[in-house]
Amino acid sequence: MQTLKACVVQAGSVGGDTAATVAKAADLIAQCGERGAGLAVFPEAFIGGYPKGANFSIYLGGRTPEGRQDFVSYWNSAIEVPGRETAAIGAAARAARIFVVMGVIERDGGTLYCTVLFFGPDGSLLGKHRKLMPTALERLCWGFGDGSTLTVVDTPWGKLGSVICWENYMPLLRAAMYDKQVALYCAPTADDRDSWAATMRHIALEGRCFVLSACQYLTLADFPSTMRNVLAQDPAEVLMRGGSMIVSPLGQVLAGPDFTGETILCAELDLDDVARGKFDFDATGHYARPDVFSLRVDERPQLAVDARGAVSE
Repeated sequence: MQTLKACVVQAGSVGGDTAATVAKAADLIAQCGERGAGLAVFPEAFIGGYPKGANFSIYLGGRTPEGRQDFVSYWNSAIEVPGRETAAIGAAARAARIFVVMGVIERDGGTLYCTVLFFGPDGSLLGKHRKLMPTALERLCWGFGDGSTLTVVDTPWGKLGSVICWENYMPLLRAAMYDKQVALYCAPTADDRDSWAATMRHIALEGRCFVLSACQYLTLADFPSTMRNVLAQDPAEVLMRGGSMIVSPLGQVLAGPDFTGETILCAELDLDDVARGKFDFDATGHYARPDVFSLRVDERPQLAVDARGAVSE
């Protein structure tokens, strides 16, 4: 029997302070390592922040100077990948000898992306996934990922991958990930509603995989002081209440959901449960009907400018 102790980290970003958030992440990674975990999963946009309650002062047909300044503040909190922040997270993963799945806001030129990074226990940056479909107002401040970052990485316990927040409501994306044989399906999110738990259990059953969902616990006191918030005025008011959880391939809730505050949830995963589950259901294997249904996935980078060198004669 092959087992893995896995942790999901439910914690909030340090508002507007990327260096302090990276330091907090490193400490939390160390805590997971001290608990004997081989994998730690962090929430969506943990480094760089999920600005819940910001509206960037926009209206249909126009932008405002105040909104542009809010975006500058947010842009300054984002990180480059790779960069000094990823090096620091890699060092923490190496010190704890643990795989880390980390939600970040990635800055690439003038565009921000909601991204998940994968780190190995040797500290290496193994890959990333950019959110394909930002939800609602997220489209104002984040760009769109493409199929080139439908990343899965190898671990001693099987394939590790990530689908971010409401990407999990995209059936075709889920099918693409199931076809990659993901055993450890990470779902960093900002969705703290009661209904999220049902989604995570459904995906575990549908994909016959372990689902590890991490959400921030965030108060207004954790929100950047340089940005306006339309949801709360009291610093103690909760903007995001968590709900992190771990689910087995047959839909059993192994940990969570937790709404009490910042915490680390851990569970012992028996990886044989993946095969046990696929005995009677494999969504892209023996339970598929390719004669009736098929899915085409384009995993090429979608470049706005494809600069090519001159052709020599």
